[in-house]
Amino acid sequence: MPKFTFNLPDIGEGIAEAEIVAWHVQVGDKVTEDQPLADMMTDKATVEMESPVSGIVTNIAGDAGDVIAIGAMLVEIELDSAVGNAAVSKTKEAEPKSAVVQDEDPLMPEPVAMTEAITSPVAPAAEPFVASTSEKITASPAVRQRAKDLGVDLVDVKAAGGHIRHADLDAFLTYGSKLGYRPAQMKARRADEAVKVIGMRRRIADNMSASKRHIPHFTYVEEIDVTAIEAMRADLNANRGAKPKLTLLPMLIVAICKTIPQFPMMNARFDDEAGVVTRHGAVHLGMATQTDDGLMVPVIRDAQDLNIWQLATEIARLADAARSSSVKSEELSGSTLTITSLGPLGGIATTPVINRPEVAIIGPNKIVERPMFVGDTIEARKLMNLSISCDHRVVDGWDAASYVQALKKLIETPVLLFAD
Repeated sequence: MPKFTFNLPDIGEGIAEAEIVAWHVQVGDKVTEDQPLADMMTDKATVEMESPVSGIVTNIAGDAGDVIAIGAMLVEIELDSAVGNAAVSKTKEAEPKSAVVQDEDPLMPEPVAMTEAITSPVAPAAEPFVASTSEKITASPAVRQRAKDLGVDLVDVKAAGGHIRHADLDAFLTYGSKLGYRPAQMKARRADEAVKVIGMRRRIADNMSASKRHIPHFTYVEEIDVTAIEAMRADLNANRGAKPKLTLLPMLIVAICKTIPQFPMMNARFDDEAGVVTRHGAVHLGMATQTDDGLMVPVIRDAQDLNIWQLATEIARLADAARSSSVKSEELSGSTLTITSLGPLGGIATTPVINRPEVAIIGPNKIVERPMFVGDTIEARKLMNLSISCDHRVVDGWDAASYVQALKKLIETPVLLFAD
């Protein structure tokens, strides 16, 4: 009986190969026309390959994970004798290079590749579907209806086996935009906009590039139970009187400052040109603040000398000044360590970029309530991941982990924040 060789078709501009993601058939399976054969993944999309004929699968190209070149055999199908000649005849009418029909004669010469499929211009905006009279198009009623619903003229669709299938239509919809095609029901895309990188945005870009270029970053993340400190914060706010309302940030800053004397390498600046690390006695804490102009880092001077209420006041003042563009230039320099927080956005974990020439940056993440074992019982606890990124030229992983563990102890036992 004749065999139909379904070669992997050209499924996108510039695509030379595709990976087999999953098989929908195996050797010995009976398949019908338009039945899915395999899912193929390129570096741009995943496309479902469908059978252009009915018959018995006699050979497949490989296993899931194998990479197949465009034009290589994907599946061989033995055609039913009743329909074999018709299928062969139909396929030979417009045989693309991606699919050939052969007899079982092993001496049959190699097929000659056909010329490229139709590449006639396509309209920049889709017109209502009209069947082409200049090309003979074969497609199932389902494919024709789908093309009509999408406003696609099937004459513009490259067929993998002389017969247009859903996979061919999918490929056209995926890559057709490169030719200016857009289905009628698709929303108009917003025009491209070129934005010159200037001012604050350029300064941020330069600083971040320099930081990643010069500093070998590493990030350590630890989970911290903030149930107790959040309860303390609620009590303090309930009895604050005229004092500012507390967020968690001032309390974290107190913990940071109290642990610095044990880990002086964290509160440092590295002059890599001079080869000198300066370990600072005072904590001048940079506070990453999002503004309309971009990220700014005003500095809380001598944070170690301020209590939680004074810190709350200074945090609010500097944040307002940064966002209103009234922050002074001297308030934006001289930091020795930085804290960055996304507030309620938080995220599960972050890998913050160091504010060069500092050697560390701390990033508290979002607080979530989850069940947790406390002794032999399960309780609802408020948990937060704390991230720290460090300059590996100056700070070892052991130092970073030890510092965060010291922070964790203070935060989880908040009474220690107020102990001398």
